[in-house]
Amino acid sequence: MTTRSHASAIDACAEGDINLSSWRKQRMEQLSDPETRWLLAEDARLFMHQSLSTPCMDVVEKASGTMLQCLSGARLLDFHGNNVHQAGHAHPAIVQAVKLQLDTLTFCPRRFTNRVAIDLARRLVRVAPEPLSKVLLAPGGSEAISMALRLARLVTGRYKTVSFWDSFHGATLDAIAVGGERLFRDGSEPLLPGALHIPPPVVPPSHRESPAVEAMRDPDHLDYLMRREGGIGALIAEPFRYSFAMPPPRDYWAQVQRICRKHGALLIFDEMPVCLGRTGHWFACEGIGVTPDILVIGKGLGGGLFPLSAILADPALDVVGHTALGHFTHEKSPIGSAAALALIQVIEDEQLLLQARDKGQRLLDALTDLGQRHTGIGMVSGIGLQLAVELVNTTGRPDTRRADRVLDHCLQNGLSFKIAGGNILSLAPPLNITDTELTSATRILDQALRETNITGEK
Repeated sequence: MTTRSHASAIDACAEGDINLSSWRKQRMEQLSDPETRWLLAEDARLFMHQSLSTPCMDVVEKASGTMLQCLSGARLLDFHGNNVHQAGHAHPAIVQAVKLQLDTLTFCPRRFTNRVAIDLARRLVRVAPEPLSKVLLAPGGSEAISMALRLARLVTGRYKTVSFWDSFHGATLDAIAVGGERLFRDGSEPLLPGALHIPPPVVPPSHRESPAVEAMRDPDHLDYLMRREGGIGALIAEPFRYSFAMPPPRDYWAQVQRICRKHGALLIFDEMPVCLGRTGHWFACEGIGVTPDILVIGKGLGGGLFPLSAILADPALDVVGHTALGHFTHEKSPIGSAAALALIQVIEDEQLLLQARDKGQRLLDALTDLGQRHTGIGMVSGIGLQLAVELVNTTGRPDTRRADRVLDHCLQNGLSFKIAGGNILSLAPPLNITDTELTSATRILDQALRETNITGEK
């Protein structure tokens, strides 16, 4: 049971919505702009097809602040953004920082360091919870996950890991091994040996399973698994499942940390999508009061301009200088570091941590009101500006058809977001979104819910 790759109540991807639905094909066929149609055809011809991206729906011409401007003429409030847009798209201060860096140092070979990368490491350590004071940068999130996993192996001498069903930690072979998404895992076997999976601490009500499975969410099951299996080097997890925006029970992670220490395993938190402010804290782990041994961050770290990730680690783990953890060509990118430094400064200058808390609560209240006024809405949840709305049918099970129709309606009326798990509307706006934009997004979603009834029919 512990090696099962997918335990969702429906056969859907928790990480996002796939592009194979009939309404998406219909929307693409109805596009009237000839240049858009030609570019989409070229995209489909040239790029490898995969179900979370190509074929694509439209062509983005410009992105600024909260808005995406498409070649077709569509203007969309971006409540998805792949979680890279904490400060919105193309924030002027971040763009300017990158432009200035381009005039001085654009690339740094590995055997050298550079001032801007050192400055970034210093700033990250300053905002990170103690004792996380060692940094390693990488070009992308999956690479950072790889570094964390390898560090855990080298430090503990163990290769086994524990992670959660339906979790997502990246798309490379080692990342999908510890991830629990069937969409990524199926057909890719054999994966890393020793990658064990257990149910996450909490799931949306429509995704709950049998009492036997629900009982396995208790930390006691993790204790049992670690004792029975032995040789587990790390537990890797999101502090909360980001797409569902559901916090675990209050003392869950404190218990898990005690269990990890009892069995000699490291605790790794993957905060890729929510690091640097989305939860109203610099890091999500601050909100739960548990500091992991290794913290993995990325996505928005590059300010939405440059791919950049990092691990922050306890200095006690800095014992593998004899080997290479992340010997990447673009390890200490001056351009990426400049973008990240500018982002951190923007978060401080514009008080985006406070904005995430205040505006997140305001949006949560508005979504809760929608849940009370419309049928077919189950859970409404949120942590800072990471929010979720569950759509259910008359039996309380996932209403995936309606979720598709709601997204279609919203896209036609100016709002983009992600569907997770088939029926969860996952909403992640920029932290500097305006009150007017929040109101507009709520109004669009309200209309979409009104236009679709509980079965998803018009």
